[in-house]
Amino acid sequence: MFYGKVIGGLIGLMVAGVIGLAVGLAVGHAFDRGLVAFLRFGSPGNIEAIKTSFFETTFLLSGHLAKADGRVSTQEIEHTELVFKQMNLDDAQRKRAIELFRQGAAAGFQLEPVISAYLQACGAQRQLQQTLLSYLVSLAMADHRIEAPEQAVLERIAVLMGFGAAQLEQMLRMARAQEQFHGEQGFAARPGTSLKDAYAALGVEPGVSDRELKQAYRRRISENHPDKLIARGVPEAMIKVATERSQEIQAAYEMIRKTRPEMR
Repeated sequence: MFYGKVIGGLIGLMVAGVIGLAVGLAVGHAFDRGLVAFLRFGSPGNIEAIKTSFFETTFLLSGHLAKADGRVSTQEIEHTELVFKQMNLDDAQRKRAIELFRQGAAAGFQLEPVISAYLQACGAQRQLQQTLLSYLVSLAMADHRIEAPEQAVLERIAVLMGFGAAQLEQMLRMARAQEQFHGEQGFAARPGTSLKDAYAALGVEPGVSDRELKQAYRRRISENHPDKLIARGVPEAMIKVATERSQEIQAAYEMIRKTRPEMR
């Protein structure tokens, strides 16, 4: 692809002569490389490769998380079966997910090559990395608590993906708060849920302005938007988790909005 070099070179030549031509060609070349990379990332073949990598990495790491305390408990097995049901996996997908889960739970499983392969598959798409880590946090929170060994594994995964301890802690705080808005009767604040929980679910402090609150809400909704996640390469079967998280965020936002006169 050479459009960037041609346009950049012409503009540079008109503005600064020969020197401008050289600079324009260099800038145009960088643009062309970036455009090629973008188009390659968004190609159907690459999106399918990312979906496969996301699916496989999720269940490998889920198995590793479940085994973090030394054994896979009956509760963790039951929860995994529930996840399969929620995702509406077909027989082949379910069989593959179980196989991957067992591989992740096996002795000698190595995190580094698995995460390295995932990072290579999704390239520079930081949002994909955050989505996977957020998904794992949600799975770890399934029994409403995170044990110390699970926390250690999550921290290791976060480091390998390039996230700091503060970013992981933010995800954990948000996940704990968001689950307060998911009850048996639907998506609404559970009894005893505080306004502080609602702010934490959106990842903001109670003192934020109305504008900042709206921005945080829109950002969280955008991060979990089904169409955007599918376009990035998140498998359709895993979108349900993001959809539920969006509904939790919506419920938290509505709780806050009712306390702010200008937003009612």
